[in-house]
Amino acid sequence: MEKTIEQSYAIKFCAKLNKSLTNTDQMIQEAYRVSAPSYSQVSKWLKLFKNGREEVDDDPRSGWPSTSKSDKNVSRVHDLLNTDRRMSVRMIAETLSIPKTTVHDIVADNLPMWKCSQPHCSAHPGVSGQAHLGKVAPALLQS
Repeated sequence: MEKTIEQSYAIKFCAKLNKSLTNTDQMIQEAYRVSAPSYSQVSKWLKLFKNGREEVDDDPRSGWPSTSKSDKNVSRVHDLLNTDRRMSVRMIAETLSIPKTTVHDIVADNLPMWKCSQPHCSAHPGVSGQAHLGKVAPALLQS
């Protein structure tokens, strides 16, 4: 990303000096070699800068907003895992009608869950493992 911005600044500099497209492309190709933008990209950016554009960053793109990994869905996955912590990602996705990849991201990134080989893994307690350890630990200490 930084190299792209750097290249945009170089093209903007050439536009300020009123360099031709051919000269600008030759200088960019010589300077950046393999990572240089294509001739058409240099042409596009040079034209934009010569027409008065000041920003070197790309314009923000419109797209579909990400609604599946919302706070509401994170809490839905959390609640479902509290009821049955053995549910697979596929089962959760089917139950909540959320894409599997989103469920996986929620479990891995938003919830403190790791794959453990023991039912109540104390090294990385999951959502229900934390509650269970809070109930079991005092009883174990008394005996």
